[in-house]
Amino acid sequence: MLILATDTSGKHGSIALARGNPDGSCEVIEVVPLSGGTFSALLVPQIAALLGKHGFHKEDIGAFAVASGPGSFTGLRVGLAAIKALAEVLQKPIAAVSLLEVLAVAASRRRQVFAALDAGRNEVYLGEYDVTDSSARLINERLVTRPEMAALAGGTTIMTPDKSVADAARVQGCQVEEIERPHSDAIARLGWKKILCGDTVSPEALEANYIRRSDAEIFSKSGS
Repeated sequence: MLILATDTSGKHGSIALARGNPDGSCEVIEVVPLSGGTFSALLVPQIAALLGKHGFHKEDIGAFAVASGPGSFTGLRVGLAAIKALAEVLQKPIAAVSLLEVLAVAASRRRQVFAALDAGRNEVYLGEYDVTDSSARLINERLVTRPEMAALAGGTTIMTPDKSVADAARVQGCQVEEIERPHSDAIARLGWKKILCGDTVSPEALEANYIRRSDAEIFSKSGS
């Protein structure tokens, strides 16, 4: 099955074209980077160009995998809106993938782990997962301060691609495993596992996993 995966959660994003196999493996055909701040202008044309380069049409897409967050509010809205529109037209399933889950399944040993991403403002997106060879079971995802992250993680390993988060965790005595920041190829692989298990959503049910409220919501709440 041909899978189109997108990640527009951060300053830089990417698109991946992959082929999912019945045995659960996922062959990545190509990954195309996207420059931050240009997602709304480039995402759909880049998808069309990537399909055309490999001799495919949009009708050949069998399923979609999309990074649902956490991350940039604007970036996530743009990426999810494009996938919603394509999936609705083509009537194909969508696998929504949390970036924190991608980090968790990258753990070198299978166990309970914490996945962490820098959220700015001295805060961290923190996901707690029970990871096995076949899946990562979500315990919870939340927004915490860096001291709170250390207190919650305790002696459990923290998986993160962000050096500032890793350094803060180590200073507070946490075990840390630094890994590469996930891209759309990782979204495609984990998305394919979800698709095989039937863990998909319809276009109208696809929502961003912001974890943190937007500034507009925060200021609106404080002013009411």
